[in-house]
Amino acid sequence: MKKLGFLAFLFFFLLAFPGQGQAASGATHIKLDGREIKLTKDSQVQEISGSVLVPLRVIVEELGYNVNWDSKTKKISIEQGGNTLDLTLNKKTAHVNGAKIIMPAAPLLKGNITYVPLRFVSEQTGLKVLWDNKLKTAFLTSPDSESGSDTGSNSGTTAGNVSGNSTPVPAPGGSSDTGTSSGSAGNGASGTTGGQSQLASINGISFSDNRLIVAIDGTTITKVSKLTGPDRIVVDLTNTKFSDSFLSGQPLNSAGQGLLPVTGFPDVKQVRYSLFSSNPSTVRLVLDLNYSKGYQLLNAGDGLVIVDLNQDSSGPATSPGGNGKKLVVIDAGHGGQKDPGAISITGKYEKTFTLAVVLKVQELLKKEPDIDFVLTRSDDTYPTLSDRVKIANDLNADLFVSVHGNSAVATATGSETYYTRPDSIELANVMHKYLVEATGLPDRKVRQKSLQVTRETKMPAVLLEVGYLSNKNDEALMYDDAFQERVAEGIVAGIKEYLGLQ
Repeated sequence: MKKLGFLAFLFFFLLAFPGQGQAASGATHIKLDGREIKLTKDSQVQEISGSVLVPLRVIVEELGYNVNWDSKTKKISIEQGGNTLDLTLNKKTAHVNGAKIIMPAAPLLKGNITYVPLRFVSEQTGLKVLWDNKLKTAFLTSPDSESGSDTGSNSGTTAGNVSGNSTPVPAPGGSSDTGTSSGSAGNGASGTTGGQSQLASINGISFSDNRLIVAIDGTTITKVSKLTGPDRIVVDLTNTKFSDSFLSGQPLNSAGQGLLPVTGFPDVKQVRYSLFSSNPSTVRLVLDLNYSKGYQLLNAGDGLVIVDLNQDSSGPATSPGGNGKKLVVIDAGHGGQKDPGAISITGKYEKTFTLAVVLKVQELLKKEPDIDFVLTRSDDTYPTLSDRVKIANDLNADLFVSVHGNSAVATATGSETYYTRPDSIELANVMHKYLVEATGLPDRKVRQKSLQVTRETKMPAVLLEVGYLSNKNDEALMYDDAFQERVAEGIVAGIKEYLGLQ
């Protein structure tokens, strides 16, 4: 009993602070290790009968605990680091590793959200907490040796439920208080957490063909959990940070979060990401689902972590293209704040044009039963040129197509196609034929040039310069939706002909 363990604070949490016997009025705040946890209107800190209570899920998901909820008995079991904490709704008695503890207030269910009492914890529980009643803010500081939860992989499955509303990465919106969570884990390679120089770096995040793809330099330990209330898949990458190039292309917001919008895939609403913990350095990504969905985790240590929603966990994991289909990597040139590309004659960005075309290509490729595909970017982010090459090479793609817009003097007009290596000449000729037919612009021919994405990829690769952003007539067409659709159709037609799928 002398040392009840780090979990004890989860029930005690903080003092029964002065209260009015009602829910706290106005906005409240929770700061964990100096980082504010986002609370929605429905998941504010509560002051009830002289005690301060906080949403259970906010604490659980921020600290990485496993939770099991029994809707029949109203019991909650929380596990972390070999410790087990059991509590029951509306009862002040809790058990930590079997030892009975009387809490200052009972956990309660309010609406669809479970709350637990927050109070000062003794030294032996490890968590330091301060409540500022004037600011309506709870300041939580986790001990250095405990912060960040997992330091390694967690094989097997867990079951649980957490109710409440979103934290910096977990889910937005209210939720049901019943559900399940399952988890899986994989090591890209063996390794341990260490200093910043030893950390793996995330260079790119994209979502295409119903897959989340994360490009990583270095080795990472992955843990994936499937949660309900609302439905979501949580991916923790331990011993990992965001690379400088990633952050320069898509900086995190003031709360330390980033967002990847997802369109055209009914399973997923969006993907959110943040630096979940600094010790060990852990990046968390969350796929917000529209409904429960199975997945397969693939982390073969080849620089790509893939969460594939096209596969169920009951079967063997296969990488894109591993299903016997031809695999095509489609690259929208430029992207993010770092690299907008050329600026058109009316001030539009090349990156906007390239992404619009590629997303239309994606919609068309979804309908092709014999083609698998991956996008190097699916939103306004900036994978480096090396990252784009790495994605294609690591996946052993059958071909690589990069979409761009050109810029020169105002009189320059037309479409041209670039290749570098001799093995790409045939692809370049086929793609160019369909490109010129789709654009109706002057034919500026197929050209050879040493470009990184066509030079360093290991499969046939081309770069398409669709038209000239510096030309008034070309530019007007390039930002026209119908023109973009024709270009996308031409790209898909060229891919099919080259792959012999006509």
